[in-house]
Amino acid sequence: MKKKIVTLCFIFLLCNINAQEKRGGNKDSKEEIKQKVASLLSKMTLKEKIGQMNQYNGFWNVTGPSPKEGDGAKKYDNLKSGQVGSMLNVRGVEEVRRVQKIAVEETRLGIPLIIGFDVIHGYKTISPIPLAEAASWDMDAIKKSAEVAAREAAASGINWTFAPMVDISRDARWGRVMEGAGEDTYLASKIAYARVKGFQGDNLSAVYTIAACAKHFAGYGFSESGRDYNTVDVGTATLRNVIFPPFKAAIDADVKTFMNSFNELNGVPATGNSFLQRDVLKGEWNYKGFVVSDWGSINEMIEHGYAENKTQASAIAVNAGSDMDMESYAYVNHLEALVCSGKVDVEKINDAVKRILTVKYELGLFDNPYLYCDEKREKEEIGSAKNQAEVLDMAKKSIVLLKNEKQLLPLPKKGQKIAVIGDLAQDKNSPLGSWRIAADDNTAVSVLEGLNAYKGNKISYEKGVVLAHGKTDFTLETKINKTDRAGIKEAVALAAKNDVVILVLGENGFQSGEGRSRTNLDLPGLQQELLEAVYKVNKNIVLVLMNGRPLAINWANENIPSIVEAWHLGTQSGNAIAQVLYGDYNPSGKLPMTFPKSVGQIPIYYNYKSTGRPKIPAPNMVFWSHYIDETNTPLYEFGYGLSYTNFKYSNLKLTKTYFKKGENITVSCTLTNTGKYEGKEVVQLYIQDKFASITRPVKELKGFKIISLKPGESKDVSFVIDEKLLQFYSANNKWEAEKGEFTVFLGGSSKTVLEDNFKLIN
Repeated sequence: MKKKIVTLCFIFLLCNINAQEKRGGNKDSKEEIKQKVASLLSKMTLKEKIGQMNQYNGFWNVTGPSPKEGDGAKKYDNLKSGQVGSMLNVRGVEEVRRVQKIAVEETRLGIPLIIGFDVIHGYKTISPIPLAEAASWDMDAIKKSAEVAAREAAASGINWTFAPMVDISRDARWGRVMEGAGEDTYLASKIAYARVKGFQGDNLSAVYTIAACAKHFAGYGFSESGRDYNTVDVGTATLRNVIFPPFKAAIDADVKTFMNSFNELNGVPATGNSFLQRDVLKGEWNYKGFVVSDWGSINEMIEHGYAENKTQASAIAVNAGSDMDMESYAYVNHLEALVCSGKVDVEKINDAVKRILTVKYELGLFDNPYLYCDEKREKEEIGSAKNQAEVLDMAKKSIVLLKNEKQLLPLPKKGQKIAVIGDLAQDKNSPLGSWRIAADDNTAVSVLEGLNAYKGNKISYEKGVVLAHGKTDFTLETKINKTDRAGIKEAVALAAKNDVVILVLGENGFQSGEGRSRTNLDLPGLQQELLEAVYKVNKNIVLVLMNGRPLAINWANENIPSIVEAWHLGTQSGNAIAQVLYGDYNPSGKLPMTFPKSVGQIPIYYNYKSTGRPKIPAPNMVFWSHYIDETNTPLYEFGYGLSYTNFKYSNLKLTKTYFKKGENITVSCTLTNTGKYEGKEVVQLYIQDKFASITRPVKELKGFKIISLKPGESKDVSFVIDEKLLQFYSANNKWEAEKGEFTVFLGGSSKTVLEDNFKLIN
């Protein structure tokens, strides 16, 4: 009997250990972590504390000999002496284990490293770029996409991602629009919450979760001229009502870290901006996580003309609330002297280190420093069938149908001759998009491969024109072809003898992203010339756009019968596009950014202000807000997207036309599928605050629901409107809903079809 009890106890203990290892150890309470952090902090020297605030990029091949001289040797010595708190761009179980072993087993206190990496839209298995994911308006799918990224990254030794980027931007010239959720604050806030939850899960110490990072705080997406790293100058109303809310949504999702920004705000670089980091983030919002600088941004305050040298830059940054220095080598070299001289209060150091250590405890790294170092899990997780299926689902949901005259789409699955034309149609690299630095090159399913999986039609291919010459990657400028027209003649000949032409045009995968601003938003290189040449011989064209930002495609909109916005959709790109073109998936995406007719319209966005002269005052009058060479309206508005079926909106109802604060009303409409395909529609709710203490937009997105309907089916769709939904940052410098008149709109885009009015009274 005694032997049996011992055996049962051993089995119970073994199961408990396995369960702890799977989730990362015991999940301590906040109070327990607080006590552990305080105890550890009391044992640390000033140099060791500052070391926790120091982050290095991977500086040597850790599977080889350690560096013996130069800067690498100094960094290695700092790592061994406990003066490194985090490393980035160290990836793979073998490499992470080696650097973690140094931190844990060779330093005095054995504090584990937090390993960071830019897991922006996938690790090895790549999801659509974030702007494309935003086009799905599907929070469950977006959350799952982040879960895939977290699982693969965690399996490769990484426990911290520098995502999501939650910057609002209204300027498609800015290359980093591909990395965010577009122009709308409400939609972006929902997506910020979903992505943080996807990365972090409900238990950060679980083995498949990683810490998220809300970036860039704040205003980066409003860079002047759409030029990266440029000046930002916005007013309080824009900052509070447009820029801040997605960051606050990330906090509501318990995001563990923030990243400050390259830009200045009110003449102060964000890295050294106390208003942003001390007053708002850590004060007003009571944020408990830590703030990391963007790459080298502490030193960049010298170039801004705000700090005279690295010593002053270090003092400014830490006093302003920047807790960890990414790759400036400022804190590790200058903070100790600044504290000793009294220019930096040691309590600022203690506060930063407490925040950093807390996240490490929450990740379970103190319970198991090698939690993320399991070769078996790494091998099983990377590129798994489950991950591939989920990114394929995300890719299909991200596609937006922009035009479909004469029902050219979906394509019949047999009996047709189809010409596929375009350099991007066979490209297996561009579909991965920008910011996918762990992905293996040329691992995307190409459009041509996706189409060839369907055997009923005869598929022929011609490249047409080369889009870019030379090597194109994350570090080099893309050399766009503007002279080599070889291949146009062959493409035209092929198009002339086929029933349908699928033209795949757009941007190379590295034409958008950080440092890739553009002054033109047309089809790059000679692609427009190719498009027009093919159109002369065959007008049955399906234009598939592959791009990382809104493009100005006026000619195509006027002439091409079917246009599909396919973005950069990641690993499963070709399969997703083929399934949409053949009708195995009915597109339901809606644009998260306005497509302009001209670059001259930028910034262009749906929730603009009316201004004092919004309309023509009299026939032939010129004195109103407009252009003399272009209309004010966009090519495709925010929220726009077609389906293979048709939807009718009718029967708008309000439960009452007024309500008091503390109460609510319900607005509803009937949605009917009047076409012949089953499909999904994103029903969108917009509200206009007609008169307020500060001027308000002509309308703002305040809700949406994805509704699936069979042909002929109808559903009533309703939204609750309460006081909170009407709040904004008012002239009273607070969030509040002011009494007054409102207009409510319902429809399938920001160009809504139904509207009515109501009042909020005291």
